[in-house]
Amino acid sequence: MNCPGDKIELRGAFPGAPPAGAAEAPPAPVAAPRFPDFPEEPMRIVLCYPVEQKHKHQIQAVVPQAELVDAGQERVAVELPTADIFCGHPKVPVPWAEVVARGRLRWIQSSAAGLDHCLVPEVIGSQITVTSASGVLADQVAEHGLGLAIACTRRLPLFLEQQRAGEFVRRPTRDLTDATVGIVGLGGVGRRLVEVLRPFRVRILATDFFPIRKPAGVDFLGGPADLPEVLRQVDVLFLCVPLTPQTRGMIDARALAMLPPGAILVNMARGPLVDENALADALESGHLDSAALDVTPQEPPAPTSRLWTAPRLIITPHVAGQSARRIDAMTDFFCDNLRRYLSGEPLRNLVDKTRGFPEPPEDFPA
Repeated sequence: MNCPGDKIELRGAFPGAPPAGAAEAPPAPVAAPRFPDFPEEPMRIVLCYPVEQKHKHQIQAVVPQAELVDAGQERVAVELPTADIFCGHPKVPVPWAEVVARGRLRWIQSSAAGLDHCLVPEVIGSQITVTSASGVLADQVAEHGLGLAIACTRRLPLFLEQQRAGEFVRRPTRDLTDATVGIVGLGGVGRRLVEVLRPFRVRILATDFFPIRKPAGVDFLGGPADLPEVLRQVDVLFLCVPLTPQTRGMIDARALAMLPPGAILVNMARGPLVDENALADALESGHLDSAALDVTPQEPPAPTSRLWTAPRLIITPHVAGQSARRIDAMTDFFCDNLRRYLSGEPLRNLVDKTRGFPEPPEDFPA
């Protein structure tokens, strides 16, 4: 696809990306870990996500001989240094340097798609295997993103304000149908978003670190170097990328200025992808029509954050991945990967720790 405009190197574009339009060879597979030689004492599996008794029974059934420790956020920092396997998402400080120095932990199964909670330099430089929960809650996150976009185009916050004020006034709205949509990051969530957007007859332009196996519903799939050209054309921009040193702050003042006047921004990925002051500026100036954030750079935003007062901004409190079946789905995924780990089979969502996210599987749907 030939897009107008000169190439611009955007802060946040991945280093070493292929030139725009260049064919990308499928990535070399990361070697799957083999069954390790555990010490004489029972294998110790530490959990830090909100499991119930049924989930612990399900995990224990896979490895009856293992010691299973439901640490929760309260005890994870104490229990983690003596774990062989860890599944969870610590939201409290964890002594990763001590964990790595102990040399006991073999595998981290994140219960979140994001990995900024565990991909610290000590872990990245270690032999610890890391897998993510990418795609486990793709249905919910894509659904939430669609809801945020429709709330912006159909002016739902404005009409709710009118309702509270006892006003019944017709005001202009916008259409998502037939819009040009940008999706930054075409992993599990991005590809599910393509599916839920299909009935709206949108034109979809996407970028991904691995611009391979383009879904049928995507009109253009490029690499990170193509992001500026995508930004210039979209009516609605969805962020679905992981937080890495390369993506942190990628949507800054310069990137926002590339968006057409009246564009809409939706972020369901990670808050620090977006420069919050630049976003507030773009909303206050009227350059952006509106924006919706399920994630913010600081959670919750500081009382003095401009996000609280920025016009036409919707904030939801990091709930895109919520589901009545969330813990069931995560436990099913962990148990499947645990069986694979113990039998030496390839793990799902095996992370390239230097890049900060999993490589696409060979059977990734097109």
